[in-house]
Amino acid sequence: MSEIPLPGAAPYDSTLADRLRAALAGKGPAYLPRTHHLVPGKANAPKYTNRLILQSSPYLLQHAHNPVNWYPWGDEAFAEARRSGRPVFLSIGYSTCHWCHVMEGESFEDEEIARFMNEHYVCIKVDREERPDIDAIYMAAVQALTGSGGWPMSVWLTPAREPFFGGTYFPPRDGARGARHGFLTVLGELVQTYQKDPARVKKASEALSRAVREEMDAQATPAAGASEISAQPIAATVDYFKRAFDDVHGGVRRAPKFPSNVPVRLLLRYHRRTGDAQALHMAVLTLEKMAGGGMYDQIGGGFHRYSTDERWLVPHFEKMLYDNALLAVAYAEAHQVTGRADFARVVRETLDYVLREMTAPGGGFYSATDADSEGEEGKFFVWTEKEIRALVGADASRFMRYYGVTAGGNFAEIPGASILNAAHPDEAEWAALAPARAALAAARARRVPPLRDDKQLAAWNGLMISGLAVGARVLGEPRYAAAAARAAEFLLVHLRDGDHLRRSFTDGHGDGAGFLDDYAFVAAGFFDLYEATFEARWLREALALANATQSRFGDAARGGWFMTSSEHETLIAREKPAYDGAEPSGTSVALRNALRAYAFTGDERWRAIAAQAFAGLRPVLDGKPVAVTEALLALDTFTDAAREIALVWPAGDQATSAAAAEPLRAALRRVFLPNAAIAGAADGAAVAALAEIVPWMAGKLAQSGKATAYVCEHGHCELPATDPAMFAQQLAKAPRGY
Repeated sequence: MSEIPLPGAAPYDSTLADRLRAALAGKGPAYLPRTHHLVPGKANAPKYTNRLILQSSPYLLQHAHNPVNWYPWGDEAFAEARRSGRPVFLSIGYSTCHWCHVMEGESFEDEEIARFMNEHYVCIKVDREERPDIDAIYMAAVQALTGSGGWPMSVWLTPAREPFFGGTYFPPRDGARGARHGFLTVLGELVQTYQKDPARVKKASEALSRAVREEMDAQATPAAGASEISAQPIAATVDYFKRAFDDVHGGVRRAPKFPSNVPVRLLLRYHRRTGDAQALHMAVLTLEKMAGGGMYDQIGGGFHRYSTDERWLVPHFEKMLYDNALLAVAYAEAHQVTGRADFARVVRETLDYVLREMTAPGGGFYSATDADSEGEEGKFFVWTEKEIRALVGADASRFMRYYGVTAGGNFAEIPGASILNAAHPDEAEWAALAPARAALAAARARRVPPLRDDKQLAAWNGLMISGLAVGARVLGEPRYAAAAARAAEFLLVHLRDGDHLRRSFTDGHGDGAGFLDDYAFVAAGFFDLYEATFEARWLREALALANATQSRFGDAARGGWFMTSSEHETLIAREKPAYDGAEPSGTSVALRNALRAYAFTGDERWRAIAAQAFAGLRPVLDGKPVAVTEALLALDTFTDAAREIALVWPAGDQATSAAAAEPLRAALRRVFLPNAAIAGAADGAAVAALAEIVPWMAGKLAQSGKATAYVCEHGHCELPATDPAMFAQQLAKAPRGY
């Protein structure tokens, strides 16, 4: 480590300096510091190193060689703020955030700006993906102050951790990017106010803290009075999307477009219950246009973060694990409803991308990949006409017609570059162009890839386990179930500590107490894995995590769940998640888990837990149901008559048993039954053991030594079916309407 002090900061004491030096040395000779401040004459030797080198978060490590005297979140930083009488500057982001990188390069790598920060502030960096509780609290403050939010998030705090000013991205200096006041000016004005007008700062911090607490308390408090839980919020939400729908490109009529802007899975459920053709059209058109656009990686599979335009053409090129997990499920369900082969293909390509590029050696899943490579957004993914002609040869013109490649290109950031997109998808043409895509994939593999965030989050791994398990069940692909089971084993070995979950796995160990979404998403993944494999172990684990969710995060007095448990640090407020965003809220998934636990076990406690949680959500369900579209999936389940589907096959070796049940499972996978509980076991002892968990499995037999299906509601069953056609007919029974 260089002995050059950070500009404007006192030299580190010898103990800390030794720790930083050892941490840097431990990175090894191949380590490439992420900074343009290098020691002259020493290859890859960073000029500056700060406390973030001691952290495991990839995002924090990106900033470990900024000239800013960064602290991680913790008591040390706030004690220093109290001792020095300085305010705190808090920067929150994540490793694949494009504008976080921009602000880093423009401001946090700027020695003049860093000097000012070090002389006048205690500076803290937070990875929002590792600390969603901190992110939620201060995002609420920024939104209360500015009316909007985003990342990087910039918040100014008192040493008591109370915010007094905030925003998102700031250009470095006055006039940059058209800004009237740049970051350096804002830093100067705020520190002057902090020093010269403490009463104003106190008033602002009290007002913002009060606003945050009031918002969090409102989320935690059920509406007064009792009312029947109905499906009306679902109908109101579908009506809203009918008015906002883009009939040409799918999604909503605006840009940018995010996959979560249209609740495809809710529309599929609404169509199932009502027969509404427009709801199905909105879901199908949106999925078709997303998969044909540049937001979908036409060469490697998987989806980018969002589309910057209304056509799904020009993406923000980062790829997030959670987007791909959620979209795999949406396309799998749409394939069940429509039978479309292209939707099944998108599921396979997306899951194959995750297994190929986002799977760690131990079986868990990495978090994300960046939008940038070699300093340019999208460079890894786009193509010029010249490149394609050289790589594809005789089929180049045909390929370029299908994928919209032109000499002028369609990506303004790189002259002549095209983002591949299929404006008029055709499965036969897609199949014919497979050799051309393979040639481009091989060439792309030789490019410098975007940065990958290698941390493995419990919550996002849970979502991906669901994606793989649903893909396995719907498509009949055992390899996806095997990958999901391997990831589940990874979580239980490396991110479970007794009966507690850890949040993140980095550098070979689990870190941080798990949050609500960790418990809820992993439990949901285990429910899905059970239905894909019929291995009773996963159902037991799912129920255990559902119970842990309730005991650690449940609000016994008012219903619902808090983001944090007693294991977590006490912040200025305690969030009870109430809104769905790019990811479902932990509340929405915990609701669905409670109802699935009820469907499997018949324990009325679970239905009561769900009913109380719905009561807590009543203000948003009544006032803005479009903000909780994932919770509406649970409401669809709550207002439906859940079917109990049991498969029993003759006892024998595993291969024989699987073969016996396959015709019935094939019939089952073709039917969209989002609110069913599906269980299966070999005849005899296995059924009896499963019945201890799933009471409605009791007494189910393999009739005449054949695999047998039972379709039931509340214990009342149709005739046992050994014929797949008869089973399919029973499954086709019209669902209960709203």
